[in-house]
Amino acid sequence: MNRVRFVVAATVVATSVVAAGAVLTAQTPQAPDLHPILAGRQITPPLRGEATVQVLWPPVSKRDKDNVVTTVRVKNVSTGPIKGFAIDQPWYNKGGAVVASGKGTIAGLFQPNEVQTVTIEVAYKTDMLSNNYIFSHVNGTVKPEKVAKMETPAPPAKK
Repeated sequence: MNRVRFVVAATVVATSVVAAGAVLTAQTPQAPDLHPILAGRQITPPLRGEATVQVLWPPVSKRDKDNVVTTVRVKNVSTGPIKGFAIDQPWYNKGGAVVASGKGTIAGLFQPNEVQTVTIEVAYKTDMLSNNYIFSHVNGTVKPEKVAKMETPAPPAKK
């Protein structure tokens, strides 16, 4: 008698599981319509190797309380965007030893024909005599070209 009850109960459970599975497969939700975020856009990868920039020369250095603040205007004249563009500014004393150093960077990608201003702050020390500028980027070296006048590109026309 117990075996009969067990068989009947197992049959009922198996039938309900199969029926529930059939109901669930009949009610599958519609998949959302996914559009690629970058569809139709042209992505240019960052430049690798040597990049070329124009530098408005001479850079402007001013003492601001306990700091020396240098502003450098640069223009990317390379064929592609520059990632991690940086300018290091070591300061030397009379003997040629480095006494202070500062670094200015451009966040993100430095696009071709874009003009940016890089600000470098260095703590002032009394024995600072001369400085140097070292240009670099994440994927290689930078060749600076000194220019006396820099033209800012016109913004693109609105469509």
